[in-house]
Amino acid sequence: MVGTALLIFLVFNRMTFERRSPADELAEVRGGTANRRWQAAFELSRSIGRMPPGPERDALSAETRRVFDGLSGKRAEDVKVRRYLVLVLGKLQDRAALPELLAAARDPDPETRLYAIWALGMLRDPAALDAVLEASEAQDPGARKMAAYVLGKLSDPRAIPRLRVLLGDPVADVRWNAAIALASLHDGSGAEVLRSMIDRGALTRQAALSADQAEVAMVSALQALALLHDPASLPEIERVAREDPNLKVREAARKAAEATRAAGAGAPPKSSENLERRAALLVG
Repeated sequence: MVGTALLIFLVFNRMTFERRSPADELAEVRGGTANRRWQAAFELSRSIGRMPPGPERDALSAETRRVFDGLSGKRAEDVKVRRYLVLVLGKLQDRAALPELLAAARDPDPETRLYAIWALGMLRDPAALDAVLEASEAQDPGARKMAAYVLGKLSDPRAIPRLRVLLGDPVADVRWNAAIALASLHDGSGAEVLRSMIDRGALTRQAALSADQAEVAMVSALQALALLHDPASLPEIERVAREDPNLKVREAARKAAEATRAAGAGAPPKSSENLERRAALLVG
């Protein structure tokens, strides 16, 4: 009886929790207890992507900015709330949040800065370029990795010189993100780095990766090579298409080989839209 009653209680609580709207979560961020406020901000950052465009989403974005502006980066209980609200603002993709995100990119809290750079990439506003370039020079390799990824998302050729510098970064996943970002800008400077990413032996010598992480890295590199149409990479791409043990990797290699051959035969080049849609931050 006790177990049944407990189960009913838990199911009821879960149903009640799942009915909470984004507006409900934001109201708790604004007026809840110290511990509950950051939890509500976290839940909001997870659920906001499912909210369809429209007046309700616009109103939520405006209110999120007002709540964020009322928080202090110097007050300990506000720091975690600010981190997750930065993610919310990025996922809402409202360019009106640009001033808040630019300020957050220089926040005293390193996690808030990191999330802000990611959020600026979601906005894809050219005005974010200087802040992201500044982040790419941080001592924290996580910040450089994120900045390299976002410089590709911004699709601004002014980022190319800095991305070329990042190809020589001592941290592998900074180099990888820089090479993929350069490919999305149709710059082949990172082709050698990309080829090292589709060689499983070279890949594992550069960083300790799980099987899933290796698959993501290799597929992303192959998609980038498909944009470059680099004939020097074709033999290695074809080898991966024949021999790699992972089906997804082989399929990505097959497509990259087809794109490279087609470009060599004079077919019109494909856009970087597919890479922009699929590119992942390496390594998470």
